[in-house]
Amino acid sequence: MPLHPQAQAVIDAEARASLPPLHTLTGVEARARSAARPVAPISTGLDVRSEDRTIPGPGGNSLPVRIYTPSRANEAADGLPVLVWFHGGGWVTGSLDSNDSTCALLAHHAGAVVVSVDYRLAPEHRYPAAAEDAYAGTLWVAEHASEIGGNGDFVAVGGASAGGNLAAAVTQMVRDREGPRLIHQMLVYPVTDCDFTRESYETNGEGNGLTTASMEWYWQQYLGPDGDRTSPYAVVMRAEDFAGLPRAHVITAEFDPLCGEGEEYGRRLEECGVFTVMTRYPGMIHGFFNMTAAIDDATKAIREAAAQLRISVSIAAAK
Repeated sequence: MPLHPQAQAVIDAEARASLPPLHTLTGVEARARSAARPVAPISTGLDVRSEDRTIPGPGGNSLPVRIYTPSRANEAADGLPVLVWFHGGGWVTGSLDSNDSTCALLAHHAGAVVVSVDYRLAPEHRYPAAAEDAYAGTLWVAEHASEIGGNGDFVAVGGASAGGNLAAAVTQMVRDREGPRLIHQMLVYPVTDCDFTRESYETNGEGNGLTTASMEWYWQQYLGPDGDRTSPYAVVMRAEDFAGLPRAHVITAEFDPLCGEGEEYGRRLEECGVFTVMTRYPGMIHGFFNMTAAIDDATKAIREAAAQLRISVSIAAAK
């Protein structure tokens, strides 16, 4: 189908702004531009409260987190499931604020505590900083779930774009390092590879928001000029084996250059025996999941993601 009219309106608004291409900016300039964008307000009527905290990170660093807790946590004797969330932004931009509404909606619809982790950003902090921060945040949540109204037996990870990459990396790190059990991975148009020759790059790499040049720039910022593009904790598609990873839900967008690699990652999971649900949103563009104020399918996708998390919780509870 063609671009959805609401997605087209977003692209048209970007074009009218006449901003310089992302790949011509420095990391600092890109963050300043990202921070200046209006963020979706938290929907009224949500039974969710939020709290900012700081937790220990790797190497003695501190990690800011924002914890979203549904009011129903007071009624859950054993604690609620917990979703550890990683924001997008190409490992260069993004913040706790940029995903504030999304996390509150996920907490509300999933009936879960959501812990949003503010990992270190490139290029000042290149790989493996973000991945190790994401792993450390997940370990902390698993160990301290009861302190935040959660249940450490039902911990999931999730993220959008580069955040989806970090969530996928964490599942591999937890498996390889024999870390805590994870029950679910929520991967929203995840970055899984650095191969720009896929058909979805050829067809969607210009004129639909996220561009091929921007993705090349993001990878350069994250890995550096001599970065290792074979590490599966950076380029998650490069893992030798995907067996033993938690149940997955992969959301892609039809007009996203990352559509192809997200769906291939889902197929790789399935081939290795990982139960995987894949949903491609027709007419949608990269980033739509966070655009609840402009795109109706954003709310639909958030509800679907929350429902798939609830299913994983039910399956884990029955074992």
